[in-house]
Amino acid sequence: MCLILFSWQSHPRYSLVLAANRDEFHQRPAEAAQFWGDDPRILAGRDLQGGGTWLGITRSGRFAAITNYREPLGPLISLQHSRGNLVRDFLGGEKAPLAHAGGLISEGSSYQGFNLLLGTPDELAYVSNRRDGALSVSAGSHGLSNHLLDTDWPKVHAGRERLEEILNHNQVDTEALLALLSDRALAPGEIPENLGERLAPDQLMKHFFIVSEVYGTRCSTVLLLDRNGSAIFLERQFEPAGREIETRRFEFDYKAS
Repeated sequence: MCLILFSWQSHPRYSLVLAANRDEFHQRPAEAAQFWGDDPRILAGRDLQGGGTWLGITRSGRFAAITNYREPLGPLISLQHSRGNLVRDFLGGEKAPLAHAGGLISEGSSYQGFNLLLGTPDELAYVSNRRDGALSVSAGSHGLSNHLLDTDWPKVHAGRERLEEILNHNQVDTEALLALLSDRALAPGEIPENLGERLAPDQLMKHFFIVSEVYGTRCSTVLLLDRNGSAIFLERQFEPAGREIETRRFEFDYKAS
């Protein structure tokens, strides 16, 4: 039950302020964020099972992020069509976000349900294979979990409100964004072992941060794009008990790339 909160073209200093939690089975292998050895343009974590990623940015300022669309009884698709490859392919490509998003519509049936954000410093698009067509994201604060963009789930609604409070300052506090993502005010409760069929949305739709030995928040990511051309990318990783493992921070000038 991932969460992406973001402000697009509505802050005086930053064109993009994004804060995201990746929730996943702990047994699924992944690498922490780094510039990829086989494509040094890309900064992202890496899913070692499917080969793609959940969120990343390039040295030229292309960025993308994905969440799954929750449908417990949906059809199972072969892992050769990993949804993380949708993020990887955009980061490694050259098409403008909306054009790239439109080109995915005919391929949607090859994947399980997804929500995909595709952006550059000047354009942001959203596409899902559970709605018709791609759209250009409007300026303002938005939230995305495991339903369509801005679906008013409790944690999406509350997260957008918290994000807007943080954005009331010219200098955005990255630690405040990470603290928002790691808020555990609501007890996580027991996570059903057979998550795909029995996950209770009335519980997990409320939680920013999920703690469970089987499935939970694996990492939190903050991404800032300054209007002057600099990027800040932070990733904080967590173990199944919810304790922090490490935080990685990257800063670079994306206009100079």
